[in-house]
Amino acid sequence: MTRRLTLTIVAVVTGALLVATLGTLVVTRVQARVQARRDLGAQAQRLARRIETVQRVGLATVQVALRLEDGGVLCFGQTCRAPGAIPSGLTESDLRLPRLQSGHLVTGTHGSLAFAAAPAPRGENLMVVVLTRRLQPTRGVLGPWFFVMVALTLLVAVAVAANLGQRLTRPLREAEAATGRIASGDLAARVPENAADGEELVGLARSINAMAEGLERSRGLERQFLLSVSHDLRTPLTSIRGFAEALSEGKAPDPAHAASIISAEARRLERLVGDLLELAKLDARRFSLDIRATDVREVLADTTEGFRPAADAAGVTLTVLPGDPATADLTAAADPDRLAQILANLVENALKYAARSISVGAARTADAVTLWVDDDGPGIPAADLAHVFEPFWTSKRAPARQVGTGLGLAIVAELAAAMGATVQAQGAPARGTRMVVALRPWR
Repeated sequence: MTRRLTLTIVAVVTGALLVATLGTLVVTRVQARVQARRDLGAQAQRLARRIETVQRVGLATVQVALRLEDGGVLCFGQTCRAPGAIPSGLTESDLRLPRLQSGHLVTGTHGSLAFAAAPAPRGENLMVVVLTRRLQPTRGVLGPWFFVMVALTLLVAVAVAANLGQRLTRPLREAEAATGRIASGDLAARVPENAADGEELVGLARSINAMAEGLERSRGLERQFLLSVSHDLRTPLTSIRGFAEALSEGKAPDPAHAASIISAEARRLERLVGDLLELAKLDARRFSLDIRATDVREVLADTTEGFRPAADAAGVTLTVLPGDPATADLTAAADPDRLAQILANLVENALKYAARSISVGAARTADAVTLWVDDDGPGIPAADLAHVFEPFWTSKRAPARQVGTGLGLAIVAELAAAMGATVQAQGAPARGTRMVVALRPWR
């Protein structure tokens, strides 16, 4: 690419020199023609005035007296003894005799010959002073120094093009090397960001680095997720295997209790596998939605009531806030079943961290119907608030109790996006965390 860029710049400079040279030649030629016609016209008029003062000498004497080298004096009339010869290279039509007879100066060019004809009336005859000059406009323009300057200009252009090509392609080579390392699995590779490379190349480097950071972070989250899922699978499997072996060997002191533990752990495994499948379906958009007018207040009350036994067992107070007055319109554009799933996952997540209370509410704003779930747990660091809904993200805060599979918030984010809603994590007004879902109002 450096070679192509260098050749392109040199070609552009060469083309510019050729255009400039041709333009200079054309302008010089035009200027030479104009200047020659102007000079010859002034000289011819001066000579014509001198001829008018000469009344008693012949035409040949006038020519000798004026010492004309490139031109002559012509006589037009019936009494002209020696009309004179039209200068070589001109014709009588070039002189435009009617214009001369009317007393006007005539100038022009014939090929490379510039001429001027000035009338000098003399009695019944018309004497005309004709001056000519051979045009050579390129003389001095394309001399040896011109070609020396062209050669020096091209050498400078090659040097500048080579340096510029190196400067422009170096960041691209670095980006190519970094992306190659990233593609091979080295997600720690980065492209150097040099402000001297220009805004566009720096922007490219930043984009590649941001991509690498995102991939590196995703890999770390995926590893954490796999470790978490492996632990969640191993724990119930260990319990199931241990109690099953005890039952088969007749060593279980309380077979009924052992069977209940096996059943509970099996349901836990079933829930984990179901959430994994649900997340995969949501990520692939392989699910359907029935968006219709949905009463958020009704979904909130029914879903929250289903968690009251679990909250009582955990010693957590579950409160449904009255929110808006009963006359307020809390009708949103949503799938009621999926909205209930969102709310259930949020309440289940709150149960993991709540110390003593969970509150659930809904309200209507100017452009949305919102519902929220508050808990009085340890809260989430501000730097982690934007990541809690990512599929493989694991919170560093210690849960008060183990509930669910840890995939609920990722499912919430996918379902909310599918329904055109938004979800975000905030700090609760008092202490803990608030999860807020903003739904589109039904219009």
